[in-house]
Amino acid sequence: MSAPAAEYVVAIDNGSQSTKVLIVDGCGTVHASARVPLRPYSSPAPGRWEHPDDDLWDSIVAATRAAMGEFRGDPAAIRGVGLCTIRFCRAVLRADGSLAQPVMSWMDERLSRAHEAEAEDAAYVTTSSGYIGHRLTGQRRDAAGNVQGTWPIDTRRWAWSTDAEEYVRTGMAPEMLFELVAPGEPLGALTEASAALLGLPAGIPVIATSNDKAVEALGAGLRDEGEALLSLGTYVATMTPGDRPLPPHPDVWTNFSSTPGGYLYESSGVRRGMWTVSWFRNLVSGSAGGVSEEELNRGAEAVPVGAGGLVAALDWLAPHDEPWRRGALLGFDGTQGRFHIYRAILEALAIETENGDARARRALGRERRGLVVTGGGSGSELMLRILAAVYGVPVRTPNVHDAAGMGAAICAAVGTGIHPTWDAAVGGMVHAGVEMQPDPRLVSAYVDVRETYARVIPRVRTLFAE
Repeated sequence: MSAPAAEYVVAIDNGSQSTKVLIVDGCGTVHASARVPLRPYSSPAPGRWEHPDDDLWDSIVAATRAAMGEFRGDPAAIRGVGLCTIRFCRAVLRADGSLAQPVMSWMDERLSRAHEAEAEDAAYVTTSSGYIGHRLTGQRRDAAGNVQGTWPIDTRRWAWSTDAEEYVRTGMAPEMLFELVAPGEPLGALTEASAALLGLPAGIPVIATSNDKAVEALGAGLRDEGEALLSLGTYVATMTPGDRPLPPHPDVWTNFSSTPGGYLYESSGVRRGMWTVSWFRNLVSGSAGGVSEEELNRGAEAVPVGAGGLVAALDWLAPHDEPWRRGALLGFDGTQGRFHIYRAILEALAIETENGDARARRALGRERRGLVVTGGGSGSELMLRILAAVYGVPVRTPNVHDAAGMGAAICAAVGTGIHPTWDAAVGGMVHAGVEMQPDPRLVSAYVDVRETYARVIPRVRTLFAE
C-alpha cells in the first residue's frame, strides 16, 4: 500500500521585528521557510509608535512568496493558512478595509486609552489579525484570542461584552468591531487577489489562531502548570497554563490561550527585551571589527559570571505608568569590553524575568518544575545555561525555534482536519529540541549576582524618577 499523500499548511508568524512563514506538514516537519524584517517603527509624536505605511501586509506578502519559492511540494496539497499576528495592536480601517491611519504598535500609548477618532473616513477598529485577516479573505472576522488591551471584550466568554458601558469606556461602538472566532475556526477563504499576491491556492481557508504569545505557547507544547514558558521576543515574560480568568493582580494577569476556552497566566516582563540584544549586536557589528551573534556568544562564554561587575537595567522602553524609566549599564572600570556588555544583558534578562515569574508563582500558589524557552534567543546555549542556573530548573526548547509559527501551523492543522484534536496536533507536530540541566556551580555563582541586582536596580529607577 502506498503512503498517504502529504498535506501541508502555511503558518504566518507576524512578530514585532519580522514576519516569518513556515510551510509545515502534519508531522511538524518544516518544508520551507522565510523571514522578512519589519521596517523600524515610526514615532510621529512622543508616546506614539506606528508601523510605517502598510508594512505588516507587505512583509507577509514578501515572506510568503519567498517561502513558496523554496517549497518543493505540491501547492495543491496546501490545505490552509494559520494566521498569527502581534498582540496589543490597533488598526483603524475605512469602509473598504484599507488603513485609515498607520497601525498602532503595541508600544503606542494610545492603546491604553479609549479609542479616539483621528481619521474622518474611519469605519472599523480591529486588531492586527483582524486587519490582515480582512486583507486575506475580504471578511470582517477576527481571532477572539488576540483581543487584548482596551477593548469591550468579555474574557470569560471570549466574546464582545453585553454591557453597554464597556463600549462607552473603550470608545468603540459595536458596529465598528469585527465578528470574533475561536482558535481553529476559519476567518474566511483566501481571495483570488490575495492568493495571486502570495503565490498560494485561492479558496483555501485562513484559520484563526490567538495572540502571538499564546500561539507561541501552543507551538512549544506548553501543557503542564508546573512549567513556565519564557518567550525570548521583543517583550519577554513567562506564561503558565490556566483554566479560568483571574481577578486583577499586580504580579500576574490572564491572557487567552490558543486553544478554545483556555487561558494563560502571564507574569510581568521586560519590554524591548531581545530588542536590546539586537540593538547591541547591531551596534557593535556596525563598527570597525564588528562581530556576529555567534562570535558574541563565544566571547561572552569566556566572561566570568557577573560580567566583570556590569549591571544592565533593561528599561529601554519605559512603561506608561512609570515613564521616567531609562535603560542603563553600570559598573565600568576599564576592564570590560563588548563581550562583558553582551553577557550582562543576557544575565539581566534572566534575572529580571525570573523575578517576575517567581512573583507570579507565589500569587498562583504553584511550584516551578521546568522552563520552556522559545524565540530567537533560545538558539544560544549560553543563554540557556544562564537561564537554567538563574531559574534553578531544567530548561528545554522545542525543535523548531519559531514556536509561534508552529503554533499557527497547529491551529491550521486542526482547523482543516489534518489532525482531529488539539492534543493529537500538539503530540504529532511538536518535538523536543535542546534540554539542559542547571549547573550547581553556576546556580551558586548567580546568588551574589542576583543580590547585586536586587540592590542596584531599584536605586537606578529611583535616580531616574528624581
